[in-house]
Amino acid sequence: MIRRRWADRWFPAPAHPLGVPAEAGPIRGAAGIRAGAVGRALVRLLRRGRSWAACERGSFTAELAAGLPALMLLLVAGLTAVNAVGTRVGCVDAAREAALAAARGESGEVAGQRYAPDGAEVSVTVAGDRVTATVRAPVRTFGALLPRLSVSGQAAAAVEPGAPGPVP
Repeated sequence: MIRRRWADRWFPAPAHPLGVPAEAGPIRGAAGIRAGAVGRALVRLLRRGRSWAACERGSFTAELAAGLPALMLLLVAGLTAVNAVGTRVGCVDAAREAALAAARGESGEVAGQRYAPDGAEVSVTVAGDRVTATVRAPVRTFGALLPRLSVSGQAAAAVEPGAPGPVP
């Protein structure tokens, strides 16, 4: 009994034009070695009368449909990270200005709000001869389903001698 491959059962080889029976056995390539999965698929397509390119039609569209959501997710995450870094730089700048203003005897919170990003909270604390300012601001995420992020910046300054006194 001759063992037949699955492809030979479902797609039998066409009859030889001279009436010689087709050989049963493994599919062999040009070098006489067994063909791999690609070779068997090519032989099946050629037996059906199709070209190799006809089988590949639409594969780019399928791969793009599978990869595009992942690419968009990476884009949203990258834009959110860039926005968070920019907001953090703004918080650090505002905290520095608030700490320096409070150390000079001016209102630190008013000076911090002037430089802070939108929606930021400015807090100034005085401990002895040291002023510490903290600015916390929310980060706008690109996407409604992403969690809210907040970044903060902190700065400290020494109270200047001869100043009327630090004002938080």
